[in-house]
This record gives sequence, C-alpha cells and structure tokens, in this order.
Amino acid sequence: MKGYRISVLRHGMTEANDKGIYIGHTDMPLSRKGASELASKMDEFDYPTVHRVYSSPLRRCTETSEILFPCTEIVTVDDLIELDLGEFENKSVDELINRDDYKAWLKGSKDARPPQGESLEEMTARTYKALHTVIMSMMEDGLTHCAMITHGGIIANMLSCFGLPKYDPQTLNAKFGEGFDIIVTAQMWLNSQAFEILGYCPYDKIPDENEYDV
Repeated sequence: MKGYRISVLRHGMTEANDKGIYIGHTDMPLSRKGASELASKMDEFDYPTVHRVYSSPLRRCTETSEILFPCTEIVTVDDLIELDLGEFENKSVDELINRDDYKAWLKGSKDARPPQGESLEEMTARTYKALHTVIMSMMEDGLTHCAMITHGGIIANMLSCFGLPKYDPQTLNAKFGEGFDIIVTAQMWLNSQAFEILGYCPYDKIPDENEYDV
C-alpha cells in the first residue's frame, strides 16, 4: 500500500522569538538572524527533495519555505496557522507572569484559552482539518513526499494527537528549521486518523566517500 511521507518543519526565527515574546497570529517575518540560521542549516544538513510545500500563510513560514525549498511549489493552508494567543499576543513572560488567566492557561487543560484567544481543543480540531486537507491533496495528486512548514505549537499538537507511537508533547519540540518525518497510508488515515512518526528531519549529511582520501 502506498505511503505518503510529509516532512513537518518549524519556521525560522523571528525577532519576537529571539526576545521571548509570544506571537501566534501576529504576522512577523523572519529576522536576519533567522534567515541566516536557515541558510547555515542547509549547509549542515540534508533537506529532502519534495514535490510540494504546504505552508502556514504567515510570513515566517512562507519565507522559510522559500529558503529551504526555493524551486518547489508552495501552497498555503490557513488551518496551519499558530494558536491564537488573544491578549497574550506580543507580550513576554515577564509581562504576563502575575496574571491569573496566564497561570491558568499554563496548566494546559484542553479548554483553557487566553482571553480573546483559542483553546487547545479548538487548535486540535483545526490541526486535524489541516492534516486532512494536506493528505487528501497529496493522494489526489499522487505526491508521495511533501513538506509542511508550520509553527512549534502546531507541530507538537499534531504529532502528540495523531502520531504513532505516542510521545509526550514536551519531547516533540521542534527547533527552528527542523522537525519530523511522518508517513501515512490512505487506510491508516481514513480508518484511524493517525500517522506514523518516522524520525527527525532534516537529515545528517552522509560524508562524501572521497572526503577522507589522502
């Protein structure tokens, strides 16, 4: 049975990430440092050759897609956008630490939400929709390996809720420009709404066999 492989990667760094400021729906571009780090990772690691890139519509993701996969079609998927942080948007931990609503949100219950924001339960439902859209698109177009560029919160939620084997979400934190390979079959997705987690992406470079010749 045909398998459909997706390399799920986190976007590069923004200035807000560097400063420890929460951004969810806020549409910030990559910082110069973030773009430079992605270019360095392309030298350090092997990124896969993919048929298509499915990306969150936010600039930090589309810009990451253009750097990592410059010659590949990019399709934006609205439901791949990061969690809506409501009143916590554009604020640092120091600004929020004494707020009771922030402390309640950090406890992590499925229905806890930032004021005017989105709950984890709502994000999970949206993540399922995004996955279904991508998987059905790949199946319809016969694409066997694609990339998905999205956000750290979406990746941890996606893999912990729909991935096999089951991992603690805390172990699924993706670094900037990195993530995980997953694979799914039509039967697995349509019957169980699940996929298999294969391992980390990008991949360690295989040394050139001539590299050590004297």
